[in-house]
Amino acid sequence: MLNPQSTPAMLPEVLERMNRVLGPATEFIPLHVPEFLGKERDYVLDCIDTGWVSSVGSYVDRFEVELAAACGTARAIVVVNGTAALHLAMIVAGVKPNDEVIIPALTFAATANAVHHLGAVPHFVDSCETTLGLDPVALATHLRQVAVTRPEGLVNKATGRRISCVVPMHVFGHAIDMDALNAVAAEFGLVVVEDAAESLGSQYKGRPCGSLSTISALSFNGNKIITTGGGGAILTDDPELARHAKHLSTTAKVPHRWAYAHDEVGYNYRMPNLNAALGVAQLAQLDTRLAQKRALAARYIAGFEGLSCGTIFREPENSHSNYWLNTLMLAPEVALADRDALLDGLNDAGYMARPIWSLLHHAPYNAACPRAPLPVAEQLERRIINLPSSAMLADRA
Repeated sequence: MLNPQSTPAMLPEVLERMNRVLGPATEFIPLHVPEFLGKERDYVLDCIDTGWVSSVGSYVDRFEVELAAACGTARAIVVVNGTAALHLAMIVAGVKPNDEVIIPALTFAATANAVHHLGAVPHFVDSCETTLGLDPVALATHLRQVAVTRPEGLVNKATGRRISCVVPMHVFGHAIDMDALNAVAAEFGLVVVEDAAESLGSQYKGRPCGSLSTISALSFNGNKIITTGGGGAILTDDPELARHAKHLSTTAKVPHRWAYAHDEVGYNYRMPNLNAALGVAQLAQLDTRLAQKRALAARYIAGFEGLSCGTIFREPENSHSNYWLNTLMLAPEVALADRDALLDGLNDAGYMARPIWSLLHHAPYNAACPRAPLPVAEQLERRIINLPSSAMLADRA
């Protein structure tokens, strides 16, 4: 066990391991940067030259077809960002205003924001130390204590609100135990909307993340494994959910040669052809990126072997991870002040490092939201440090 008095000495040891993995930081090494090594420039210039730069165009259609094939789903609907994808996915899955939506407290703010955009209420639950994502066992225990099944569905006994949906998130590309979660969802009558924003290319039991539930959402933000600059996608095998999501993403406009008719409240969420052109070129490089990122993860695991103050997080059982962000898991006894000193020291030395997100119930707009006990999430919040993870770093001498 680490002696707490030794924690100020963490920085030299960790810096020595960073030097083993990445070499000296002769210039600042960011956390995760995009790479444009394929036909991105050609495809974007084609959009400009032909005038097809907005939300209709051949690259939008092509990106959707190729993305669905890569993710093992029947349909993909591309939109302007991952939050929009989650928002639409929950709408078409049947989440209503004032419903409660189960989400992990340890996730990026966008997961909860999408719930709020619906007029629904986040209901925060605990995480699992072996996956970093939502814990299905803890969820089942919590629901048996706080909820009751009534004709309208599962109801929170304390608030009287319907609990309609659960949104798991595969943290840093590591798949949660989806078989267990889907079983809990079936037991309690919850629809599963998979937040696969960070897990493009990851697999659970040989199946792509994003294909493991009724409907899911991806993100193509600039820091993701592939990027469209800004963008996201909805994935589903259900043709009606796909039709409805696409309809809502195009302002719910009824097709007509010239008339402006809209049959429900819609959203201007459709991905522009310019962004989709980037996506087509980036997706063609996905297999190479995955191989690079797994090679980099292996270098981190080997380079940090035997570290006295923590360990590199490894993919969970049954998961084949994209290792979107490599994670240093500090020992439980490391003090928060020493973690912060380590973060300062790493960044000062030229290696960008950051902690995991703050638990979402700490935000003032989430303070009144219902929540389960969060012992694991509270521990993970102060133990996790993310390290530089760009795919190109795998080739760094």
